[in-house]
Amino acid sequence: MSSRDVRADEELIRAALAAARDADPRDVPVGAVVFDASGRELARAANAREARGDPTAHAEVLALRAAAAVLGDGWRLEGATLAVTLEPCTMCAGALVLARVRRLVFGAWEPKTGAVGSLWDVVRDRRLNHRPEVRGGVLESTCAATLDEFFRHQR
Repeated sequence: MSSRDVRADEELIRAALAAARDADPRDVPVGAVVFDASGRELARAANAREARGDPTAHAEVLALRAAAAVLGDGWRLEGATLAVTLEPCTMCAGALVLARVRRLVFGAWEPKTGAVGSLWDVVRDRRLNHRPEVRGGVLESTCAATLDEFFRHQR
């Protein structure tokens, strides 16, 4: 991977970190941003499970839904890149596979619930008909620090 590609992925994660800052103070500050094939931002979201009282209101799901609405031509997000501050869970990994996201870039690894290599590897399961390109650990320490700060204040 070229240094230009690394810098570009870091910019994607910086956008996701900015989205995470918009999370309700009761919600875990995870942010997600969807970009189209040309790099144009389609949608961004932060976790909103507590704010909405909705167990599916993870940042990734909300951003995928909003991006599909922006495109307005169905549910397929072919060519899109999803950038998220935390390794997606099983639900979110399944959602991005089903949405046909081309590429996933994420920050911190999640050893307890991560489904992109930590606990499971949903996105690379050969039994599925779509497998996105994945790059994890981008600005990992910055993303992890955001989460650590949140949980320090929760205790």
